[in-house]
Amino acid sequence: MAETERTSTDANNDPTSWKEAPFLLMKGFLMGSADIVPGVSGGTMALIVGIYRRLINAIRSFDAGFLKRLVTFKFRAALQEVHWKFLLLLLSGMLCAVFFFTKVVPLQIYMFTDPELIYGLFFGLIVGSVVVLAKAINGFRWVHGLAIVLGAGIGYWVVTLVPTATSESPLFIFVAGSIAICAMILPGISGSYLLLILRKYDFILSEIGKLGTSETAGGLITLLPFIAGAIVGLALFSRILSWLLNRYEARTLALLIGFLIGSLYVIWPYQERTYTEIVTREEVIGFTSPKARALREQPPDKLRPEFQRLGEVINPAAETDESKKVKLQTVKQKLIKSDPYVPYITVEGPRTAHFVQGIWGIIIGLVMVVGLDYLRVKE
Repeated sequence: MAETERTSTDANNDPTSWKEAPFLLMKGFLMGSADIVPGVSGGTMALIVGIYRRLINAIRSFDAGFLKRLVTFKFRAALQEVHWKFLLLLLSGMLCAVFFFTKVVPLQIYMFTDPELIYGLFFGLIVGSVVVLAKAINGFRWVHGLAIVLGAGIGYWVVTLVPTATSESPLFIFVAGSIAICAMILPGISGSYLLLILRKYDFILSEIGKLGTSETAGGLITLLPFIAGAIVGLALFSRILSWLLNRYEARTLALLIGFLIGSLYVIWPYQERTYTEIVTREEVIGFTSPKARALREQPPDKLRPEFQRLGEVINPAAETDESKKVKLQTVKQKLIKSDPYVPYITVEGPRTAHFVQGIWGIIIGLVMVVGLDYLRVKE
């Protein structure tokens, strides 16, 4: 299998060479691109491009021995025991993707204006990759097929869970951090979506929004259990996955392929999508300020992942408009539900909006699989 290109190396020996830099940067870029799309995780792309086990081993290499050398100022020895080159190149590519698809090509905006094209692309990408990955399992038997069916069932169950009310205690925030980070490295399961299911997406987002304000200290105190949970969850779960891949590689890969199949339910391009509006920031501005006047004259564009709107007037009893104050809210839209439907065509033409864009997205995604398969096997 292509995944075995370097995975036989012990987890504490980094096999990464600088010659791999262009390919790892590209793979990191693809992982970062996937993380931007709701319902798609970086783990999905890591599996598709053939670096999943290396990613797990790289995370696992940051163990107690590394921390011990770090606190005793043995920095060179600490770096020799971890896969820092691999993660550095991968994270660099991911950061480039985040910058490119937020500043240069606003992918999140296109997901609101042309969702069929964007989701179609990832749908085609995952469908094609499922075929490629399944063919890579040597000696495919019934047990592998059963693992795929089981994984697909679990993946479907997770992505269709309904959000429920949950506690805001530090212990539950710790657990939420552990679960979310584990999902982020599992193919087909989005960590942010699990946070939404746990009813902690808006909570964590609002606490992050406090950083850099007068409430920074409170936000940090609230986020500490979440960060600790993420660290513990990543450390434990990466070891579990590494153990499974070392002993039951084909079966584990089959299960992960099943997760990908289960995630197709929410990636299907033709969906009735429901969003919730989360206020991430509030500030008080003058009622007659240029910003307030502009928002009153022209309603905010809700075909965007984030927009600003006017909230309640702080002092409505003020004698003049000039002395009034109003809340300026920054609102983030988060996908909470998607109901797929089957598009159809009549003699008059497609009855589904953006039908052609969805088809083109799927075709482009399938074509991209050829290039990604090349990246899987290229040293």
